[in-house]
Amino acid sequence: MIREAHGDLLSADVDAIVNTVNTVGVMGKGIALQFKKRFPDNFKAYSAACKLGDVKLGEMFVFDAGQLVTPRWVINFPTKQHWKSRSRLKDIDAGLDDLVHVIGELGIQSIALPPLGCGLGGLDWLEVRPLIERKLASVDADIVVYPPEGAPPAAAIVPSGNRPTMSAGKAALVHIIDRYSPVAMGAGLIEIQKLMYFLQVAGQPLNLHYVKGIYGPYADNLRHVLNRVEGHFLTGFGDGSASVTEAEPIALLDGAGAEAEVVVAADDQLRRRIDRVLALADGFESSYGMELLATAHWAASSEGCDDRACVIATVHGWSKRKEQLFTERHVVAALDQLVAHGWLGEDFAA
Repeated sequence: MIREAHGDLLSADVDAIVNTVNTVGVMGKGIALQFKKRFPDNFKAYSAACKLGDVKLGEMFVFDAGQLVTPRWVINFPTKQHWKSRSRLKDIDAGLDDLVHVIGELGIQSIALPPLGCGLGGLDWLEVRPLIERKLASVDADIVVYPPEGAPPAAAIVPSGNRPTMSAGKAALVHIIDRYSPVAMGAGLIEIQKLMYFLQVAGQPLNLHYVKGIYGPYADNLRHVLNRVEGHFLTGFGDGSASVTEAEPIALLDGAGAEAEVVVAADDQLRRRIDRVLALADGFESSYGMELLATAHWAASSEGCDDRACVIATVHGWSKRKEQLFTERHVVAALDQLVAHGWLGEDFAA
């Protein structure tokens, strides 16, 4: 029997639960990241199998958690080759054939499925659902299908692993959010990316790999840090699947600010760098303002510009969005702020 359910797929009371994966061992966003947090042993087995080339499109990779655990089986269903790729309907089709075989071979009596290949995979649920129903129609099991409904609230997602230690880098992240948020009325992903960008430019060795992104300088590995501390020091990042314009604000959990303060207070150089970043942000505390500051700084420092005219042209040439969003007057204001606080030289002064 095939039936539809709503809510938390990972809490389904079933023998087996299906996890959508790629074949390269990455569970970085969406439902896969939720599985990584909830079933860490499954992730370890899956990651090892990927390194051996044993996770393939059209074939299930089954993890057996043991008879005393519910669900007993996590069935990793490859829906795309690479995590950056889009899912293809033919791979869902082939995978469902193998899933039918696995259900029969293991004697599974009940199983829960996510919307295979939809969401981050890009497939249309109106095409995927009929395919699931057709392929699994003859299976003698209770089949529970969860349609696309977006990620659950961040607070409902199980934290990843054991609570991490409050290192200098994590303390810097938590402390800068703690001091920035009350003034800005919250801190979004764009703002956090830019605050940490400037902290690294100020000399803090964060090992963040910034590149030219849609919203200005962007470090994808900062997203991994946010995932690691989600549910331990802060909340709002969730499973990382929300776009920056739709994501929840990042908020600190009780005690995190005080714990970070202890680390920062013991490191005079770190505190001075954070003070410098927050002084730069003064008057620009918003996603618009921080993106503007960071974009102007990147244009001046990383795009070969040596005067204001070049920075303005570079910002406007970055994308149509930035050309329409950031007026020449606002770019000039950002340059004035950067020069006044010592982030750019006098070549960029009025």
